[in-house]
Amino acid sequence: MKFQTQKTAFYVLITYILFQLSGFILFIPPLKEFFLHFINEDGVNSGIALAAWWSTITATIAFVICLLLINKNKTFWNVFNGEKASIPVSIGWGIIGFFLVYLGQTIGAYIELALGIEFGSENTETIMLVTEIAPIMIVTTVLFGPILEEFVFRRVVFGSIIQTQNFWVAGFVSSIIFAAIHLDFTHIILYTISGFVFAFLYYKTKRILTSIIAHMLLNGFVTLIQLNADKIQQISDQLTK
Repeated sequence: MKFQTQKTAFYVLITYILFQLSGFILFIPPLKEFFLHFINEDGVNSGIALAAWWSTITATIAFVICLLLINKNKTFWNVFNGEKASIPVSIGWGIIGFFLVYLGQTIGAYIELALGIEFGSENTETIMLVTEIAPIMIVTTVLFGPILEEFVFRRVVFGSIIQTQNFWVAGFVSSIIFAAIHLDFTHIILYTISGFVFAFLYYKTKRILTSIIAHMLLNGFVTLIQLNADKIQQISDQLTK
């Protein structure tokens, strides 16, 4: 089974890279001005709203392209030997996986704190700022973002490496790459832990559905907490009075 479906995996990877790089188009003044005509915002918020809409639209396009590429290769998901877990079991592990990732991130956060690294991620804060101004960003953060990342970092990267290496090597390497792509090196421990748990979930059930569910739940939970931080703090203050 070694290196099967690598052509499709390569095309999926290229699609993801182009999606990530597509934002640079907005740095071209004439094109940015053109697209701003479609944004109903003023001042600085217009640029942020444009970035959110651009991210959502390009993520949607990338997702559709990936599905079309994968649909042409019926063996794309045949990475592991053995029988895949059933859909209900995979969903169950996806839900359990959310708690495993959250636990892992909590442990990672205390490790970082012991190393003198403060809580809070600039990457997450930036995304939340964009989301507050343009809620459409939630579609990318909670839906298409996790799906595309699982396609690439779990199936393409992890799935390719594990065809010649053991789980630990494939999991560690793919998790480091997953962490690095977020460009938040201060909190690389958190992202690496998350990536490793996602890899474990995929490996455990042999279905990408499992890691996608866990990833979406994690991003959705973080988004919900961050966007309602003030309300949560008010409730906490009232309970402690």
